[in-house]
Amino acid sequence: MRQTDLRYLFDFDRWATRRVLDATVGVDEGTWSTENAIDQRGLGGILVHALGAHQRWRHGLSGSTEAPRPETEPLLTVEELRARWEREWPDLDTWLDGLDDAAMDATDEGVPYWQMLAHVVNHGTQHRSEAAVLLTAVGHSPGDLDMIDFAEARARATETGG
Repeated sequence: MRQTDLRYLFDFDRWATRRVLDATVGVDEGTWSTENAIDQRGLGGILVHALGAHQRWRHGLSGSTEAPRPETEPLLTVEELRARWEREWPDLDTWLDGLDDAAMDATDEGVPYWQMLAHVVNHGTQHRSEAAVLLTAVGHSPGDLDMIDFAEARARATETGG
């Protein structure tokens, strides 16, 4: 996988995550903080876990000993979660900019980095879909989150110069 391909996947991940975060606006506290809705987590727990996993993979693959675990903190509010994502994305961009195609082929326990990073995006897709089910059930659907919708939105933005 080339670095540009990986950037596309993470751009999709960000787009879809923002759509889900946008849909959480106005969700009542009970819906946000409920547990055991899907497995052991509820809406807030699912989305906080997605952030924590994203951060841990980035830190781990960059050689950092830091392993953020926002899941172990008191449940973040919708606003706090969005703020943490807004801080995570520039850090991710900086790190991804430092990876070249050769770095994608580096391995850890026989698994190429590009496959681990594709997993991070796929992991986010799983948890966004769980969150989307819960949001839709309370009238806050994030809309379509398919990668093709992202691709089409991106193509339209390019065509219109946006």
